[in-house]
Amino acid sequence: MFRSKIRFVLTTVLSLSLLTLAGCGSTNTPAPSSNPAPEEKVLRVGSDIAYAPFEFMDEKQVATGFDIELIQALGADMGYTKVDIETAAFDGLIPALQAGKYEAVISAMTITEERAKSVLFSDKYFLSGQYIAMKKGANFKSLADLKGKKIGVQLNTTGQYAVEEKGMETNKYDTTPDAMNALISGGVDAVVADSPVVLWFQAQNPTAQIESVNADSGEEYYGIAMKLGNTELAGKMNASLKKLMENGKYNEIYKKWFKVDAPTIK
Repeated sequence: MFRSKIRFVLTTVLSLSLLTLAGCGSTNTPAPSSNPAPEEKVLRVGSDIAYAPFEFMDEKQVATGFDIELIQALGADMGYTKVDIETAAFDGLIPALQAGKYEAVISAMTITEERAKSVLFSDKYFLSGQYIAMKKGANFKSLADLKGKKIGVQLNTTGQYAVEEKGMETNKYDTTPDAMNALISGGVDAVVADSPVVLWFQAQNPTAQIESVNADSGEEYYGIAMKLGNTELAGKMNASLKKLMENGKYNEIYKKWFKVDAPTIK
């Protein structure tokens, strides 16, 4: 009986001791941080990264180019911690934007009335036009001179539209470099494409015996496309674009890629 009482007292004391230790342990549990890491704010962007010098992959397969650096600068100014750029075929960019895959598209995309029915464009950010690329000696002077010739264009671009508006047929390619390579190999007689892209290709392929002239099809302006109705993002994008143009950042990026100061965009 006495041993039973001792056993009972020892058991009780041991249980109380364990409870006390458990209680002490709980007070040492680290409190949740009052300053959690900020949530990453990502701007999802679509681009056809095969259009140097605007967007292309460098030797490390990292996206680079004028458009890439510009959208990264715009994203940072708007407060995004990351600009996530995904490549896709040019003619698939607008459908993907409409489906919500991207929040914005930057891809040397000319602002046109037809496209403006499907997307909300930013303010103009680049002045361009169409050039005719040809093998040296072809002596084409205008779009009219291409009648009856094999003309290469990139699918769903203003180069294609400019040629077809003249009633001429086109050989369509997925990218402008594809069309230019077809010109080199003799698959087409000429290529009609955006002037900076044609001039860049010429500079990168000095032995290809290519020359070019202004197609004289009028001025074109590029815009950043956003989903119709997304006026909040468009407002922020335009404010940051204006800021970068005024503080010299835009001109810094432009001069890096085109070696001259940016023209005034009206």
